[in-house]
Amino acid sequence: MAEPTANPQPTLAERAMAARSGAAAAGYLAGLNPEQREAVETLDGPVLVLAGAGTGKTRVLTTRIAHILSLRKAWPGEILAVTFTNKAAREMKERIGKLVGEAVEGMPWLGTFHATGVKILRRHAELVGLKPGFTILDTDDQVRLLKQLIAAENIDEKRWPARMLAGAIDGWKNRALTPDKVPAGEGGAYANGLGVKLYADYQARLKTLNAVDFGDLLLEVIRLFRENPEVLAQYQAKFRYLLVDEYQDTNVAQYLWLRLLAQRKPGEIQNICCVGDDDQSIYGWRGAEVDNILRFDKDFPGAKVVRLERNYRSTGHILATAAHLIAHNEGRLGKTLFTDGEDGEKPALTSVWDSEEEARSIGEEIEQIQRQGDSLNEVAILVRASFQMREFEDRFITIGLPYRVIGGPRFYERLEVRDALAYLRCVASPSDDLAFERIVNTPKRGLGDATLQLLHDHARARQVPLMQAAKVMVETEDLKPKVRGALRSLIENFDRWTSKLDLLPQNELAELVLEESGYTEMWQKDRTAEAAGRLENLKELVRSMEEFESLSGFLEHIALVTDARGEGETEDAVSIMTLHSAKGLEFETVFLPGWEEGLFPHQRSLDENGRAGLEEERRLAYVGITRARRKARIYFAGNRRIHGLWQSTVPSRFVNELPGDHVAISEGLGTAGYGGMGRGGFGQSRFDKAESFGSTYQTPGWQRAQAQKSLADAQGRFTGRTGSQAFGSTFAEGRGGFQGRLTDRTPSGRLIEGELVAKSGEPSRYKTGDRVFHLKFGYGDVVSADGNKLLVQFDKAGEKRVVDSFVEAA
Repeated sequence: MAEPTANPQPTLAERAMAARSGAAAAGYLAGLNPEQREAVETLDGPVLVLAGAGTGKTRVLTTRIAHILSLRKAWPGEILAVTFTNKAAREMKERIGKLVGEAVEGMPWLGTFHATGVKILRRHAELVGLKPGFTILDTDDQVRLLKQLIAAENIDEKRWPARMLAGAIDGWKNRALTPDKVPAGEGGAYANGLGVKLYADYQARLKTLNAVDFGDLLLEVIRLFRENPEVLAQYQAKFRYLLVDEYQDTNVAQYLWLRLLAQRKPGEIQNICCVGDDDQSIYGWRGAEVDNILRFDKDFPGAKVVRLERNYRSTGHILATAAHLIAHNEGRLGKTLFTDGEDGEKPALTSVWDSEEEARSIGEEIEQIQRQGDSLNEVAILVRASFQMREFEDRFITIGLPYRVIGGPRFYERLEVRDALAYLRCVASPSDDLAFERIVNTPKRGLGDATLQLLHDHARARQVPLMQAAKVMVETEDLKPKVRGALRSLIENFDRWTSKLDLLPQNELAELVLEESGYTEMWQKDRTAEAAGRLENLKELVRSMEEFESLSGFLEHIALVTDARGEGETEDAVSIMTLHSAKGLEFETVFLPGWEEGLFPHQRSLDENGRAGLEEERRLAYVGITRARRKARIYFAGNRRIHGLWQSTVPSRFVNELPGDHVAISEGLGTAGYGGMGRGGFGQSRFDKAESFGSTYQTPGWQRAQAQKSLADAQGRFTGRTGSQAFGSTFAEGRGGFQGRLTDRTPSGRLIEGELVAKSGEPSRYKTGDRVFHLKFGYGDVVSADGNKLLVQFDKAGEKRVVDSFVEAA
């Protein structure tokens, strides 16, 4: 294919497009505010456009391209515009087409990083040891190839999974590291030092197959430019203008790729414009480097920085809240969003007893929104971790509220959850062939399709379930010894698990099954970005089983839940998604649950990345708040069940960083406890003083919380469960009347565990038929009284045993 020339002649289509763009240009600058117009009209030299959330960055990018064309500064083929997603590229093409009067067919270099890399690589494939018709491997092909190389080195793939190596290689390529450049310490982390050798073997094998993976689409282009200066010079001359969207999300490889193309000889002008927001850099976990945007002025001396701070999305109080929070980050260039519109409603901050009440409260508020006639499509729940979704999904299905999960399947449809449920279905019903077929070789046991076919043949001939067929076949010579041994071990496991059905609580049995089957270990060894989330989802699944009487009852519930999906992307429904998935979206009302230490900011991010991790988590909070146009609702729970045990939680430090003048404190703070005050936590809290918010709150809820604080300090915190009944309560001399397990942490962090028997108080002052109110369970009628223990039929929560000191006359 022909090489690009230094001064390419424009095609007829390019000439026609440029001519029309000049005619269409009249008036398109009139709709821009002063800052946007400055960003559009500053065409010469390096420009960094710091575009805050909702400030019109896409409009600036597209108008800038139209402006370049209208002024005849460059032909369409001389403009390189790179985006991160195909969707963003399509949107830019459509907008430019409207500005210049036609679809943008004459802009061949507007697309994603990878799409542009493919185009360059196919033109010069021979220079990097490839042929122009090379294939691009997907993740499955990549893992399959790595498995072959691992086997050739006699490495135990179970101990050193191929996906672990694939993740390492992907990380090296994101940092533009070829095998000879990988640091020794990193290379030694896989298979006792064989990681780099396998990386080199993998790259050589790719060349033999005339193939590349996605990382190569940038890595090989960087190598092409470095090893062939004449080719680099041709592209540098070809692209008169470079435009980059979402610059804060670029990784090292993308950064180097752009720097090479943007280089100019001394005295030549670098016409590069990068648009981004350092406050929205939230993808560090997949290689993004926020430092790329922070050092722009050092990479391109004399760069002009244009700040877009006029927000067209959110109300004044929402923007002030987000600005005050993100100002706590040190690593930022600095800007403050404002709006010419109304201040609107203050973001609401609400404390609840636990995650169940959190889901119930949010559900009730959304139902109120629905009753007012507002669209549910304009409501979103943004969670930090995907396991939080389960509580909301269960609640919405119970009350019949339509919802959709964005960026992934619903909780019970996730791969790891379906696998775990298949194991449990086999334990509860050994004749469940579909479940057995799903997990017979998950994790890998060498029981492939050939083995499964033999089991099917025998099962059909004898008209018995697959597991029964397997029990017969492991005693014969029909299977190879290794396969027979693996299948026998699996069958013995199922027999042992089934025998414990009536001996262990279903949640403990589930945890045992996932551990002994090797399924949990499989994800612990997986080094992909999704593995940690999958493990959290498995823990949430096990946790959710505690409230059911038996395993069969739980499985029946799941069957009904998954059958009652009522899915339809076009229907009016609430959107549930992670904060990462929400970037770029906006809604009228946004709910932000789970603002607690360890969950948000996430402990793993703090442990692995220290201050950088904390600042990225804070940027994530900023992104969440700025998704809201009119209403933002922030929630944190006083208690959350973690790994099957109720634990007191501490409100996120981000709660302490919210501005008092712009946040409304919910009434719930006085009744549910406020981060350690009242009945919501253990010991002192950083929120004991209202001054930490910069103002004093005088709502009734706040005053009740302050009044209850001394009671909590004196009495401590008791959490645990009796049988299948989960509870959380205050303990003190002469109160209680129940026996349970004490689980808590001392102020120094030491875990306290032990049995507690509280003394029975005097006979209850309530009698059968009395109407009472409980903080957690709501209103109900007393069924019977045993000392100070009441059996209450609650209106919504059903029949519960409670202590009379925690109810009051309705």
